[in-house]
Amino acid sequence: MKALLVGEFRDGKILPATYELLTFAAKLGAETVMFLAGREDMLPHYGGKLYLADVSSVGEFNPDGHKGLISQVVEKEKPDMVVFSHSSYGWDLAPRVGLALGAGILSEVVEVEAGGEFVVPACNAKLRRRLKPKTPVTVVTLQAGAFAAASTMEESPVVEKMGGGSEVKVTFDGYVMAEKAEVDLGKAEVIVSAGRGIGKPENLALVTALAQALGGEFAASRPVVDAGWADHSRQVGTTGQSVAPKLYMACGISGAIQHLAGMKKSDFIVAINTDRDAPIGEIADVLVVADLKQFLPVFTAKVQAG
Repeated sequence: MKALLVGEFRDGKILPATYELLTFAAKLGAETVMFLAGREDMLPHYGGKLYLADVSSVGEFNPDGHKGLISQVVEKEKPDMVVFSHSSYGWDLAPRVGLALGAGILSEVVEVEAGGEFVVPACNAKLRRRLKPKTPVTVVTLQAGAFAAASTMEESPVVEKMGGGSEVKVTFDGYVMAEKAEVDLGKAEVIVSAGRGIGKPENLALVTALAQALGGEFAASRPVVDAGWADHSRQVGTTGQSVAPKLYMACGISGAIQHLAGMKKSDFIVAINTDRDAPIGEIADVLVVADLKQFLPVFTAKVQAG
């Protein structure tokens, strides 16, 4: 199997998600080549063949132009798979490339299983589907954080420069920074986070009480925010904030990949869940199998007592 990996370059930097593509390809046991609209003095640490388009000519965001260049690489290399990050760049470009190639698209892949099946979330990540491509070429986007970035060894690619493909049908004005969150969870050393397992909004008080006792901040998973129980500024995950506190306590959080991607770099993770087989347990340093409504008041009292 051969995979064409589409790297990302923004504001003069190779985005870390580029190296997650390498981890995915390694799981497949695939031979790889890479495409990047970037700069010759800022190459990825990658030991394979790199098709490089000069970003000053083709632009960082130029969907039609990049589609044309990627199609040229596909024609030359004949890959079985074209792989993007599930980012704003990938969301826009992957469907265009898929349509141009007549390829099936697997969007937001979170795992690879034996037998060539790919796992993708469904129903707001409450369920998972296992899919198997049927087209000769398949376009894939990878959920951020689902595949840990490959070690960036000091390797240099074999570069083949590309020209042309710079058709422009859109005008790129620049990037718009997200509004500053009410709470910057990225600065918190202790975070106590609430998930769907808290049961009802009134139980959020148990989480906030523990966070206060520990001198930290409370946070929430997406289902809690979507239900209106907590403000979006408190959300941790791919559609919220990414955090790396010294202590992260996950209360009633099962461990959907979107949430894990936002907190798995925490120094120490404690998970409280009634399900001992919840996915969060795979990355937790300590898993407390208990009803949080019973455990949190007792634990908070112990913390307050010193």
